[in-house]
Amino acid sequence: MLLSWIIAGFLVLMTVVIHYEALRLLDWCVRRLDGLHRLRIVFIVLGCFVAHIIEVTLFAAVTYAAAMSLDIGTIKGTLGHGFGDYLHLSLESYTSLGLGDVYPTGNLRLLIGIEALIGLMMITWSASFTFLEMKSLWDDHNDP
Repeated sequence: MLLSWIIAGFLVLMTVVIHYEALRLLDWCVRRLDGLHRLRIVFIVLGCFVAHIIEVTLFAAVTYAAAMSLDIGTIKGTLGHGFGDYLHLSLESYTSLGLGDVYPTGNLRLLIGIEALIGLMMITWSASFTFLEMKSLWDDHNDP
């Protein structure tokens, strides 16, 4: 169980760092799109999407590697046991979709539970960032 907590801590730390750096880079980039209000928002939304996909893939890769090499659990359900199945589980957990067609066993449940929590936080952070940008753009112009 301790190993699962260590892996979970590493994943949380990496996810926060990736997200922070992605938002910082997005902020830097959109400042150069002065006057292109709609393009700035599209750029932010797509950039946040890419950051989330990177984070989901990180969780899937580490979870897959831990399940295969550290014997801390596995996944069960209607799918097989390849990396794509771990990616599916990761995406469904990160977004808190929770379809239940694939589920973790053993200490892998801890990693997946932590992923759901950090996913909620990162999605909220992206929404807040987008809102702040939209608010500043709405304050800057009056055209429809």
